[in-house]
Amino acid sequence: MVGGIAVEDQQRLNVVRALIVEFIGTFALIFVGAGAIIATAGGDLVAIALAHGLAIGLLVAAAGHVSGGVYNPALTIGLTIARKLSPALVIPYIVAQLLGAVVAALCLKGIFPAAAITKVNLGVPAIGSGISTGGAFLAEVIMTFFLMFVVYGTAVDERGPRAIAGLAIGLTITMDIFIGGGATGAAMNPARHFGPALVGNHWANWWLWWVAPILGAILAAALYAYVLQVQSESPRPDVLDHEIPRDRRV
Repeated sequence: MVGGIAVEDQQRLNVVRALIVEFIGTFALIFVGAGAIIATAGGDLVAIALAHGLAIGLLVAAAGHVSGGVYNPALTIGLTIARKLSPALVIPYIVAQLLGAVVAALCLKGIFPAAAITKVNLGVPAIGSGISTGGAFLAEVIMTFFLMFVVYGTAVDERGPRAIAGLAIGLTITMDIFIGGGATGAAMNPARHFGPALVGNHWANWWLWWVAPILGAILAAALYAYVLQVQSESPRPDVLDHEIPRDRRV
């Protein structure tokens, strides 16, 4: 028993809490990030980059201890490859993240005038003028690699500076948008594309914002987990297990 609750019930409750947080965190990213694109008509890259970075950085700091603060299907898959997230949580996490993205996009559609939304296609990431599909794909792989690398190094690796993980992760997103915002929208996150794309019905090159971020996240997670991280005899359990202290389990 844990605090009068059976371990199995406590674990189910932990999962529900985690899914709520993953919904909220992804909602915040799309609501604030795509909202900044709509509010600025896509014309202020600094504001857009800071909006995305602040949204993720603050939500990681606020609730990363509940769910891991993933908020991204690509990172969810990367952490699973690295054996830091239970495979049983992959689909529930991704569903919660996509739902958060869709609800956020619906809220934006209800808040902003149609003309402002139409001007930027509800903030759906798109390949920039003069950028080839291959170039956009490479950019998303590289940017997501950086994001997963920083997430792992600051929030997962026990040697990392976890106290500033939210700041580091948010700044990485901001950095990536500075370089890639005009080229691909710098999504680094399938949910960042999916929510606005579904609500706005804009599906051009949709596969790119799934395949490229997932590939970048897998490459970074595998490199860090199996090459750079010191392997211990007792690897850290998945992100939810630590909420039930081992000395209180039965």
